[in-house]
Amino acid sequence: MKMKNKPKTVKPAKFEDIGFAKIDHHRIFRKGFPEVIYCEGKTPNQIADIASRIYNRGHDVLATRADKKAFEAVKKVLPKAKYHKTARIIINKQPNIPTSQQANSLTSRHPNKPFICIITAGTSDIPVAEEAAVTCDYFGIKTERLFDVGVAGVHRLLKNIKQINKSSVVIVVAGMEGALPSVIGGLIDKPIIAVPTSVGYGASFKGLSALLTMLNSCAPGVAVVNIDNGFGAAVMARAIINCK
Repeated sequence: MKMKNKPKTVKPAKFEDIGFAKIDHHRIFRKGFPEVIYCEGKTPNQIADIASRIYNRGHDVLATRADKKAFEAVKKVLPKAKYHKTARIIINKQPNIPTSQQANSLTSRHPNKPFICIITAGTSDIPVAEEAAVTCDYFGIKTERLFDVGVAGVHRLLKNIKQINKSSVVIVVAGMEGALPSVIGGLIDKPIIAVPTSVGYGASFKGLSALLTMLNSCAPGVAVVNIDNGFGAAVMARAIINCK
């Protein structure tokens, strides 16, 4: 007896096997942006090899948690690569070709040009915030930065609350006790992505204290990513904007 509704065969996604890595060139079609290189744990030569292969397939390159040695190796194969020192990110865009992110027509969907407000509790949280901001820039999303407005001087935050509430999504980066996302969550009606950082003294347990505070927030509309994960916060913010 023949089956009327035969299951469709799932085609395998394309990837490039280079031994130490299997580069997912198909990711851009599933996620809207190419595979991103996480540099920690990889040698500079491995990072450069992956970056050149992604670029040679016609995709933009984004590498996170990169140090100067990784950048120097990438620069040898991609001379136009740029290094964002504070964010620890390497970027190399394709020339004269709209990025996959721009091709998603964010600005055409949203004529008012959505923007993401990126806030830090303290100056020590800026590297993680910059990882989020530079990633958003890579996606072609406008950002506004507001640094050092933590709860130890909450009047600094309140002075800027109207501008914060104009944003499409808010990324709040905080270490120590991690209270800032809850404070902002009680004042605005925008989605908030909380990013705990490993900033703090011993009892902060390298960000675990801030993470637990954020997860236990009583303010509605606060979502939390992993400790020091500015990149993850930017990707989630992009997804929220794309859904509008």
